[in-house]
Parts: sequence; structure tokens; C-alpha cells
Amino acid sequence: MKKTLACIFTAVLALLPAPTLRAEIEKNDADPAQEASVMAVAKAMPAVVNINTESIVKRTVRDPMDAFYNDFFGGSMRPPRTIKQKVQSLGSGFFIDDKGTIITNAHVVERASEMKISVTTPSGKTYSARYIAGDPERDLAMIKVDAPEKFPFIPLNDLSKSLLGQTCLVLGNPLGYGSSVARGILSAKGRSVTVGDVEYQNLVQTDAAINPGNSGGPMVDIAGKLVGISSVKMSFTPQGVPTQGIGFAIPGSVVRDKVEEFRKIERGEKMPEKPSLMRRFFGIAVQDVDEKLAASSGFRESSGVLITDVEAKSPAAAAGLQPGMLVVAVGRFETNSVKAIEKLLKQVDTGSRADFGLAWFQKTAQGTRLVSDTFQLIAR
Repeated sequence: MKKTLACIFTAVLALLPAPTLRAEIEKNDADPAQEASVMAVAKAMPAVVNINTESIVKRTVRDPMDAFYNDFFGGSMRPPRTIKQKVQSLGSGFFIDDKGTIITNAHVVERASEMKISVTTPSGKTYSARYIAGDPERDLAMIKVDAPEKFPFIPLNDLSKSLLGQTCLVLGNPLGYGSSVARGILSAKGRSVTVGDVEYQNLVQTDAAINPGNSGGPMVDIAGKLVGISSVKMSFTPQGVPTQGIGFAIPGSVVRDKVEEFRKIERGEKMPEKPSLMRRFFGIAVQDVDEKLAASSGFRESSGVLITDVEAKSPAAAAGLQPGMLVVAVGRFETNSVKAIEKLLKQVDTGSRADFGLAWFQKTAQGTRLVSDTFQLIAR
């Protein structure tokens, strides 16, 4: 009996590795061409282009001896010279229809009115492209290749679901190495990043490698659907700490909506002027205090922004603001230009509270005096 049980147990042990072994063999024999990410790249990569731009920048050059001549002879030795310098930039983009329309980052083609734009497809063909429209705030621009053939494209009417943790593939031309792929996941959504004086909002974050040259290229999921457009890589925190695996892309939904605007511009339709954030949220029109306005208003130049109009029944009107008042601060931040105040208000949304520091001239029995106060407004 014991001998029989031992034989059965040995037979069971012998049978156990077989399914595992068969699975391993099947795994090793799997065709890489059937991997989801490989098929996604094969689907999307033909639409990706390398963008080269060339522009002429004018610079004023002064003689090094000018400072000496200014100090001792009251003038420069000779007039300043204007020289022209050729500037080249590199980026990525992708076709969004078969007619040659390409979407990319605005900073890739920001001097488009004075430069040559050439695009190279993965097949090695190079075409000239023309600038259609751009939006520096969204860092998006549209260019077009005029050619008789039909181009492969990534559609904007079927976007990725963009789920946290999903696989993302960054396609483009990092450092000039064409048709490159980086793989990662969708790490976060709704990020805000400040680069220089520009703040980019509502970005998606990924740990896939984004490097110079990737800008404007597509980020797709493993079905080849658009997640977004590669835009910014964070190399250091604001405190100077090095970072790794943090890149940002403009969401596909933002790209799709902006393309609709660009197409209207291409058709020659007049776009409605966007109201300033001051007008939109609070019903206030403002302007910078320049030299001429300072002379007529009594305020110092660049001392704030002057209110020129207040909408009836607006938050500003309800709070008692009037034309002629000077906005000198928003919260704890001083404001000496319209650009500065608009930048501060990018953080505001409907229902947000904003404290405005105001100054104005008040007539009294003793004459006119400058007074100031803080007003609290709720964004509409």
C-alpha cells in the first residue's frame, strides 16, 4: 500500500511542472510584433514629424569703447550696428488629418512669421510648411504642408481615456534622434508648471522620458490614441533640487478644442476677442500707467494699473470700485502692470475670493489727498 501511494505521489509531482513549462515556452515563443505597445507605435509613428525652423534675429551691437567715450566725450564713438543672426530650433509634431495639417508646440515655431519651417517624416521625406495659427499661452500652434499626397495622421475625434497608471508612449525626435519612443505611465493630471514668465495649466504628468526635441510630439496610449502633446520636462525643482521622471504634456482635449479655433482662423473667420481675466471675473477694465497717463491722472508711472471701466452689476460694482481708482495689489502681491495682474489672476476661478489693494484721490475740505484701502471681491 505504501509503495502504491509513493508511486502516485511521484507521478503527481512529475505532472505539476508541465503546465508551467508549457506556459514558459509559449511566452518565449510569443511574437514581439503582437505586443500592444509595438502595435501602437506602428500605428502612430508614421504621423510624427521632425520640425526644423530657421529664423533671422536682429541684434544691436555697440562698440566696447562706447562707455569710455560716453564718460569723457559725451557720446559714442560711432552709431550702434544692427547685425542679423540665424537661429535654428528643433522639435516634433504630428499630422492630425490626411491633408497635411500638423499640430506642435508654439515655442517650436514661435518666430514663424520670419522663418523657414521644414518637416521630415519617418520615411525621410522633407517638406516645407507654412504657419497657420498659434497660442503661446497654451503653447500650441498649427502649421501645414501643402502637398498632393495623403498623410497618415492621429485623429483628434477619438482620444485616450487618460486613466492614471495607464501606459503612455512618448513619440518624437529627442536631441534630433528621429522616430524615438519612450515608455512610461500617466502619473498625474491637472498639473500647473511655470516656465519663465509663462504658467502652463491643466497638464498631464508622465514618467516617460521627455527631452529637447520631443516638444510638440504626441503622447499616445497602447491603442495608439492621443493622450496629449509633450511640452515640458522638469529637471530641477524651484529650489534647485534635481528631479527625474517628471515630464508634462498638454491634454488631448485641450489640443482638440484649440485646433477648432485654429481651423476657424485658417478659414479667415474673425475670432471673438478674449476678455481679460479682470473683466471676466470681476467686471473691471484696466490699463497700465504709462508716462502720458501718469501726467493726466496724478499717479506715478508703473505705480499700479488704472481702472478705466466698471461693469454694472459686476462684483467690482457691488464692492464699490470706480473708474479712476488704482489697483496696487492683489492679495499680498504688488501689481504694477496689466501683465502682472493677469498672471496673478490665473489662479482664480468662479467663487474665488480676491483682495484688491486700491488707491485713489479723495476730495476733502482741505484739498485732494491720496487714500488707500483693501476691497474683497468674489469672482463671478
